[in-house]
Amino acid sequence: MTTTSLSQPVMFAQTRTALPGIMLCGVIAVAATFVSEHYGGPQFLYALLIGIAFHFLADSEKCQPGIELSAKKLVRFGVALLGARIVASDVSDLGLVGVGALIGAVGLTIGFGLLMARLLGLPSMLGLLSGGGTGICGISATLAISSTLPATRENERYTLLTAIGIAIFSTVAMVLYPLIVKNFGLTTAEAGLFLGGSIHDVAQVVGAGLIISPEVGDAATLAKMFRVAMLMPVVVILALTFHAERKKTETAGSKTPILPMFLVVFAALAALNSLGLLSHQVVEASSTVSRWCLVTSIAALGVKTSLEKLAELGWKPIVLMSSEAIFVAGYMLLVVYLSRVFGA
Repeated sequence: MTTTSLSQPVMFAQTRTALPGIMLCGVIAVAATFVSEHYGGPQFLYALLIGIAFHFLADSEKCQPGIELSAKKLVRFGVALLGARIVASDVSDLGLVGVGALIGAVGLTIGFGLLMARLLGLPSMLGLLSGGGTGICGISATLAISSTLPATRENERYTLLTAIGIAIFSTVAMVLYPLIVKNFGLTTAEAGLFLGGSIHDVAQVVGAGLIISPEVGDAATLAKMFRVAMLMPVVVILALTFHAERKKTETAGSKTPILPMFLVVFAALAALNSLGLLSHQVVEASSTVSRWCLVTSIAALGVKTSLEKLAELGWKPIVLMSSEAIFVAGYMLLVVYLSRVFGA
């Protein structure tokens, strides 16, 4: 009997074992999407909260394998497909000031998160996750960064906590930041740069922009997609940085690649889309599948985490994430002001 014929029953058995947990997380994702589409509110936050309500199934022998697979493997597939949304030509549309400002927003927010975590006496991993999520693209960035860190229960808890905070603060920003745009009298380009550079998640950026006008919505989305593109270099750097530590947490016999395959796929899809080799239908399908994978993964994280463990972290993470949101918003307003003064 060949190796291939032996491996097929094994793969089938593994899939069958994981199926109940995957179906559980999938149903939670569908429920969260239904509530979001029919009653409003952030899809990711609903997935988290519903998932937490099913924490009692986290240790179930039937559900545990699928929950673990959804939380750790499915997220990488979802992040990889995000590359199909990246177009290199968008960089020229932003201009030098816009590109420099957005690169600064990402780097400085991550640095600020690490600094605040130290000042508050919190783990540096929490500062890295929250700073990266706030500075890049919200929950998607948080999950991508988490996948490069050592696979420990503490890091899973920090990931969930960051995801909850980002979902809340991103929604608050979507409502409040258009008021800032109007009070400061920002132009369409300035409003797009501010909203796209300071709001956490893509959906909330689009929503905030459309509250003002379709033109601002387009400008904000353009700025936001450049921040999404920054996910690739940041995660590559982190993957190389934590490679040795991540290797220690892997199970015996498994190999930890220096550069995770999902990053390679992300870069390949971004390159193909930039060259115009991906059709609009393929890009839309990739975005849809990516979002479903990420929602299912965040539901799995919710199932794995208890409210008691989150409560143990106290009030400091709230201060950390709120200060990061204020920092990046203040930074982008400063960029807009300086561009006016110097006529950039």
